[in-house]
Amino acid sequence: MSLVNFTSFDFEQLFAMSDDTNPLMMLIWILPIFFFVFYGQRIQLYVTSGEIKKGIKKLDEFRNESRDELISYVNKNLKPADDPIPKIDRFIDYFTIMPVEMDPNGIVDKVQHIVRSREDYTREHVRSLSPQMSDIELSKAQTLLEIASSLQMIYKIINHMYLTAKKQNNYPLILPLQMILPFIMEQSEAMKEAISVFKKGQPVGDGIGPMIVGKMMLESKKETIAFQTTLVKSEFEGRKLFLVKAEGPGSTVGRPADGLEKIVSENKIDAIIMIDAALKMEGEDSATVARGFGAAIGGIGTEKFQIEAIATSKNIPVFSIVVKQSVKEAITLMTKEIADTADSVREQVNEMIRENTTQGQSIVIIGVGNTGGVPQ
Repeated sequence: MSLVNFTSFDFEQLFAMSDDTNPLMMLIWILPIFFFVFYGQRIQLYVTSGEIKKGIKKLDEFRNESRDELISYVNKNLKPADDPIPKIDRFIDYFTIMPVEMDPNGIVDKVQHIVRSREDYTREHVRSLSPQMSDIELSKAQTLLEIASSLQMIYKIINHMYLTAKKQNNYPLILPLQMILPFIMEQSEAMKEAISVFKKGQPVGDGIGPMIVGKMMLESKKETIAFQTTLVKSEFEGRKLFLVKAEGPGSTVGRPADGLEKIVSENKIDAIIMIDAALKMEGEDSATVARGFGAAIGGIGTEKFQIEAIATSKNIPVFSIVVKQSVKEAITLMTKEIADTADSVREQVNEMIRENTTQGQSIVIIGVGNTGGVPQ
């Protein structure tokens, strides 16, 4: 047997670049170039696909878990007469088609009509599972249904984008999916963790606005001002206050814009103060409080538009106070840091009232957000 002596190789000659270049050296440099020109994107597609497949698998687990949790909650707490699974599966796959936007005139009213029709339809069909259920149980079941439906839609869209890119062997098509997937996963994981919170009727981070206004409502006479929306009339240092929040402790955001419209139609309002949660930027601390101007309210924009239109027509200034938090903190169990801001924000509301109004004037204070687990 003969052994090859590797120490005898002349590496300088092997990698030399001269007129009499070694053919082996040419192959070492040229073959990879040709290989990556023709197969580079496919290699990148396979590598990226592996990462995305892991995310899609998690999304599939999240949607199945949310469905199972909803079915378990309905069977255990609502005790339906018939098997609820067929109805629940139909509800989860429901979709909403937004109106035509070619002519933007009146588009907000159209969107509001469609969204509220969907809410009313969902509410009545969830109630049909168990007609004797209480309003609080109904709101919980409806919220769980919305979570399950959202996770189902997210999974379908992400899976569709992935399979389309893979089918076409199209790496540029999969790039946007790779970029947005971390944000999608963050929101999906937050929704999955929110299930247990809403099942137990506990307050979430988004409920800080209703919590603050709810504390201001304690030991006062309440009245219903709009659908699932409560009003309390109060006074503060010679000023008349109209306190508005969603009707707790059910899981609902109410209809504060409708409540404001009714108040303004019957009273002269001099200022509006809105308290809400707001998404913090990366690098910002959670539970920090900030002041601003304008309608602090999320959603698809119809409530915000309605509030802005009312304030503009009556020339009413709109002030806002927000408590910063992450996506996960907003829809999962309220942290102690966020809850501890309630007294500080209330003092800032009092300060805003003193700075921007005088005695004898009237102010509407709206606590915006999901009031699940927050009474009044």
